Amino acid sequence: MVWSIPTLTIILLGGVAWIGAHQLDPLAPVAGSGKPLTIQAVSLDWKWLFIYPDQSIATINTLTVPAGVPLQFQLTWASVMNVFLIPQFGSMIYTMNGRTTRLNLRADSVGTFGGLAAHFSGDGFSDMHFFDVHVVPPEEFSKWAQDASHSEKTLDAPRYEQIAKPSMKDEPAIYRLADPDLFQSIAMQKIRPSPGAQTGVGASPQAGVADAR
Repeated sequence: MVWSIPTLTIILLGGVAWIGAHQLDPLAPVAGSGKPLTIQAVSLDWKWLFIYPDQSIATINTLTVPAGVPLQFQLTWASVMNVFLIPQFGSMIYTMNGRTTRLNLRADSVGTFGGLAAHFSGDGFSDMHFFDVHVVPPEEFSKWAQDASHSEKTLDAPRYEQIAKPSMKDEPAIYRLADPDLFQSIAMQKIRPSPGAQTGVGASPQAGVADAR
């Protein structure tokens, strides 16, 4: 009798936490309309690279997604560890070097929203955001992707290595993806990490601070 009330309370709270934790699992599928859209995100010093593998395009510091469509994010980093966050969409998640984390989201309303890095990462951290997250109707997204696939700028491994160098306040840019395996090469470290993730000769001043953390 004495232990039954606290025992039942613990079971109740534990059950709620267990069910809630699984419902909010970043890997849990998100319902929506249409085919899920895969977006590969790479956090750099101090910018975000987004790759749309199915559309063969990539962007810097800007993100365009269709409303109501499940968004399947694959994330990694090629510098110091960071956190991907779009507050109006839902969960945030870490990006880690040599690993791919996954996050499923959905944008319900058309509009422009803000995204940012939520983990301090050095001198350019305050400007490491993508405040033009454009949520558009699906048909408008298809047109945008088609136009972007004809961009004069191309993104391949050599161009990526230039982009990955530490820089601040980078303007949004759109590229035609020339290397469909670029994200895998970054995540598997087939392409050498940017200076912010290295120690010793050639490392940026910020790198030692980040590694110490």
